[in-house]
Amino acid sequence: MRELRVEEVRVSTPDMAPLVILAEVEGDRVLPIWMSATGAAAIVGATDDPDPYRPGIHDLVSDVVDTLGGTLQEVQIVAYDDGQFFAEVVVQGVPLAARPSDAIALALRTGCPIRCADDVLDTAGVHLNPPGVADRPEAPPEDQVQRCLLYTSPSPRDGLLSRMPSSA
Repeated sequence: MRELRVEEVRVSTPDMAPLVILAEVEGDRVLPIWMSATGAAAIVGATDDPDPYRPGIHDLVSDVVDTLGGTLQEVQIVAYDDGQFFAEVVVQGVPLAARPSDAIALALRTGCPIRCADDVLDTAGVHLNPPGVADRPEAPPEDQVQRCLLYTSPSPRDGLLSRMPSSA
């Protein structure tokens, strides 16, 4: 398993699904995951301060786990099949199936790590500096994003860029 961080959420046009880009913490690959607008909104919303009087579902799940004495240890992207990603949240060592968008939102809300199976990264990951391409100085983040989109999307379009905070 490799640790990932949320690099950004990209929302282009109403006819294109939002794109969440996860980046290896130690490595040069990114994992682009297309998802529903509500899934992407949950991920972006997980970076906002929670409302203790009107918790969102991810806040509620986190509170229930805490109240029952559990710990959300990590979330994992565990499989990729026919264009679909599969995830799990690990609570007290027990993996529970989850949608990737929910797992990522929970990770952002709770601060737990996001990990990805090596075979998923090998299959669906994109090298920002692919083998055979001349190495160059550190590229600016927007340039790296554009390169990722060129490798992953048949018709990349300009869109709203929502930078995610670094998980340091």
